[in-house]
Amino acid sequence: MSAESPGQNDEHYLRVIRRRFRDWRGQRPFWAGLFTMLGGIPIAYFPYASLQLGHMTLNMATTAGAGSLIIGVLLVTLGLTMWFHHIVRVFAGVATILLALISLPVSNIGGFLIGFLFSLIGGALSISWAPGKPADPAEDHAEPTAPAPAPGAADDVPLVPGPQFSDTMRLSKTTAHTEGGRNSAG
Repeated sequence: MSAESPGQNDEHYLRVIRRRFRDWRGQRPFWAGLFTMLGGIPIAYFPYASLQLGHMTLNMATTAGAGSLIIGVLLVTLGLTMWFHHIVRVFAGVATILLALISLPVSNIGGFLIGFLFSLIGGALSISWAPGKPADPAEDHAEPTAPAPAPGAADDVPLVPGPQFSDTMRLSKTTAHTEGGRNSAG
């Protein structure tokens, strides 16, 4: 490396990392998993939290605290499943919606509706997400093709032995048909 050449460009590496993350994020239901995990955290946290208002402490513990913890952990697990095993995204989305609905009576109105809404949105996004189709570079540069011959135009049909296919109908015109049933080979 000479004194005049620039050193390694850290900005380039950040662009590469950002591009790789964007590609990774586009191949899976990323936002569905994020909303599901964000919904699981308040559902699991609020039954064990204690809120301080001045000198007064409020415990929000419910009798179903263990159920809330299980629901919250399952929601976080389903969010990670959406990220890393996107093949089961429909199952994970349905399970997320069911757990969000169950969290309403079990976990302080679903984590004070915050966890419930985040989980419900995450489940719906997971069910509705579909993998994108990769762009085919050949389609971008394809030249227009000639239109198909009209169905009644028998002159345009090549006289090649074997069945012929058209966009509108199947043709089976061979040399044997054009010469009155006699084959010209021989």
